[in-house]
Amino acid sequence: MIGFKERLALYTLLTALTSLSIDALLPALRDIGADVGVVPPLSTQHVISLFIFGMAFGELLLGPLSDAIGRKKALVLGIGIYVTGTLISMLAGSLEIVILGRFLQGVGVAGPKIATRAMIRDQFEGDAMARVMSFMFTLFILVPMLAPALTQGLISLAGWRSVFVVYFAVSIGLGIWLVTRHPETLPVSNRIRLRPRLLFRNALRIISSRRVSLLIVSTGLIFGAQLLYISTAPDLFFDAYQIERAFPLYFAGLATAMGLASFLNARLVQRFGMRAMVRAGLTGLTGLSLIMMIASLIDAGDLHLLVLLALLFGAFFAIGILFGNLNALAMQTLGQTAGLGASLIASGSSAIATVFAVGTGSLYDGNAMYLAFGFLLASISALLLTEAAMRGDEAPIEAAR
Repeated sequence: MIGFKERLALYTLLTALTSLSIDALLPALRDIGADVGVVPPLSTQHVISLFIFGMAFGELLLGPLSDAIGRKKALVLGIGIYVTGTLISMLAGSLEIVILGRFLQGVGVAGPKIATRAMIRDQFEGDAMARVMSFMFTLFILVPMLAPALTQGLISLAGWRSVFVVYFAVSIGLGIWLVTRHPETLPVSNRIRLRPRLLFRNALRIISSRRVSLLIVSTGLIFGAQLLYISTAPDLFFDAYQIERAFPLYFAGLATAMGLASFLNARLVQRFGMRAMVRAGLTGLTGLSLIMMIASLIDAGDLHLLVLLALLFGAFFAIGILFGNLNALAMQTLGQTAGLGASLIASGSSAIATVFAVGTGSLYDGNAMYLAFGFLLASISALLLTEAAMRGDEAPIEAAR
C-alpha cells in the first residue's frame, strides 16, 4: 500500500510538471528561434503562450473526464497527450510544429494538474486537505527557482531539444509510478456520466455556489498580484535599480518566502485551521501592500531597493500562506463534482489573474507605484470576497446525474 509520504511526493511531482514545462524552457527560446526560424505572425513567445492556452483547454476537458472515468485514467490520458506533444516538439523542423507540440503538451499537462487536486479532495477533508496542499506548494516552489539555471547548462551542452528529452523522461517515469503504485480514488458508484447537458447542469451548480464563485475570484486576484510581479519584475529591477544580470538571484530569493510560508502553513493549519490562516494571510498582505503604497506615494514611487525587497518578501510569504488554503477552501464544498470543480477553479482563477495582471501592468511607469497599487487592490478585494465566501453554505454540492 502506498504511504502518505510517497503519495505526497507523487502529487508534488505531477503538479510540478506544469511549472517545469514553462520555466525550464525559458532559456531555450532564442535557440529554438535560431534553429527552426521565426515566421510572422508566430514568434518564440508563442511557445509559452500557446502552451498556457492548451492547458486552459485541457483543464475544461480532463476535469469532467476524471469525474466520469476516474482520476487515474484521466491522469494517464493526460500524460499520454503530453508525451505525444513532447515528441512532436522535440522532432520539429519548424516553429509551427514546435508550437503544435507545445499546445498538446499544455492540453496533456492539465491531466496531472487537475486530477491530482481531485485525488486529494477524494481522500482528505478540511484542514487535512489544506495541509497536504501546503506541503505540495512547499516543494513545488523549488521548480521556478532551480529549473531555468539547470536547463541553461543542459542547453549549452546538448541543445534545446535536450529539454524535451527531459520532459519525455520525467513524464514517462511519473506515468509508470502512478500506474504501478497509486490506486484509483474515485469509486465507480460516485462517478458522473459525461453528457453535455449533465456537464452544464453540474457546472451551473458549482458556479451558482456563492462560496465557490467568490473564492474563485479571490484566488484569481491573489494569483493576479503574483503574476503582475512576475511579468514586470525584470523591467522594474532594471529601470529603477539598474539590476539585470543579478535579477535571477533576487527572483529566487523572493521565491523562498513562498516556500517557507507553505512549509510553516502545513504545520500551523492543523493547529489553527485554514480559515484562521486565510484571514492571517490576507490581513498581512493587505497591511504590507498598504505600507508599500504609502511609501511609494511619499517617495513618488522611487522606493529604496531594501525597502522594496523587505515588503515583497513579506507579501510573498503571505501569498504562500494563502495559495494552499484558498484552494482547499474552494475545493471543500465540491463533493462529487471535484473533478469538474477543480477545472472551473483553475481555469476561472487563471483568467481573472491574467486580466488583472494585464490591466494593472499597463500602469507601469518605471517605478514601484503600479506594483503597490496592484497588490493593495488585489489584497483588499480578496479579503472582502473571502470573508463573504466563508459565511456561505459549506454543504457539499450534490451532483446532478
